[in-house]
Amino acid sequence: MHDDTPALAGIDWAARTHAVCVVGADGSVLDEFEIGHERAGIDTLRRRLAAHGVHRAAIERPDGPVIEMLVEEGFDVVVVPSRAVKALRSRYSLTGNKSDRSDAFMLADVLRTDGHRLRVLGPDSEATRALRCAVRTRKELVGHRVALVQQLEAHLERAFPGGSRVFADTHSPIALRFLARFPSQVKADWLSERRLAAWLGANGYCGRKDPAVLFARLKDAPDGLRGPEAELLGVVTLALVAAIEGVAAQIAELESRITEALAAHPLARVFQSLPRSGTVRAASLLVEIGDCKARFPTPESLACLAGVAPSTRASGQHHAVVHRFASDKWLKNALCDFAQDSVKANPWALDTYRRARARGMRHPQAVRVLARAWCYVIWRCWQDETPYDTAAHRGAQRLLEAA
Repeated sequence: MHDDTPALAGIDWAARTHAVCVVGADGSVLDEFEIGHERAGIDTLRRRLAAHGVHRAAIERPDGPVIEMLVEEGFDVVVVPSRAVKALRSRYSLTGNKSDRSDAFMLADVLRTDGHRLRVLGPDSEATRALRCAVRTRKELVGHRVALVQQLEAHLERAFPGGSRVFADTHSPIALRFLARFPSQVKADWLSERRLAAWLGANGYCGRKDPAVLFARLKDAPDGLRGPEAELLGVVTLALVAAIEGVAAQIAELESRITEALAAHPLARVFQSLPRSGTVRAASLLVEIGDCKARFPTPESLACLAGVAPSTRASGQHHAVVHRFASDKWLKNALCDFAQDSVKANPWALDTYRRARARGMRHPQAVRVLARAWCYVIWRCWQDETPYDTAAHRGAQRLLEAA
């Protein structure tokens, strides 16, 4: 901590540029400037704060390269929630008007007068940072696998339509083994119902569908290409199958390591207690929320950064509530993915979702409403490091009592 530092900074975060204000111990403005949202701007911020001997800074938003730089450089960074900033404007202006420069000054001055009440933002633990890298890499690989499967299906539609119709999922292990053995129409012409049944038995098929049904699907499909072109397109099929299997193997390896790392994490029991959180989903929530409690001083700050809280725009007689587009996409995806699956296991979540749909909301909007409601529950469990308990969830209890 550097409580004796005479100069303090306030940073008003924006999408492209950030307003910065440096104040002295008496509240006088020592410097005001703007920086861009790129490396040169961050270098400018570092240099000018160092010139004034600044070691403490206040900012509204708890993520991004500016925060990362400040924390890594050893600054004491505090997060002032957006709701608190809005309430504080009347303290500095009777009109309550907002501007980037005035908000930057207000953040710096609030840090000067009330800094002792604000919690310092620290870096996430090494365990969380390592787990975050593994979880995000897995998600990116899943996206690559989906793209490869779509490419394979588009290729088969032209070269060998029957190859994508035999099994329900083209990316399933049995379907990929089938395409590796029969990559073209020419190769598949060798099959009969009896030969297909023998191949299925040799490759450990689960037997969900009768071989006669699968063979009928193959024969009912449009004919694929034959001749010299078919041979080369069969090589393309094999290449795509090998790529999908390679990515799938790496996904499986990462999932194994994620399971191992999550089991050793001190916050694992909190996030795995959530309904249908499982392992990968619990790990996604954990790494995107992190383990620094000062990052989200209120549940509203968590909901706002995740983009699941609406944005209110008011000016004069104009008042509009719109979707919040500025958000942490990783955090938003983790929360919404959890929320939409929680309806299958939690009556309170299902009731919240259904009431949102009954108000005319489409599915994505209703999921965001539910995700926002979950933010309050998750935030409380996270702050207290207490696993989720339906019996202690008052919203769920009221629903059960009314049933």
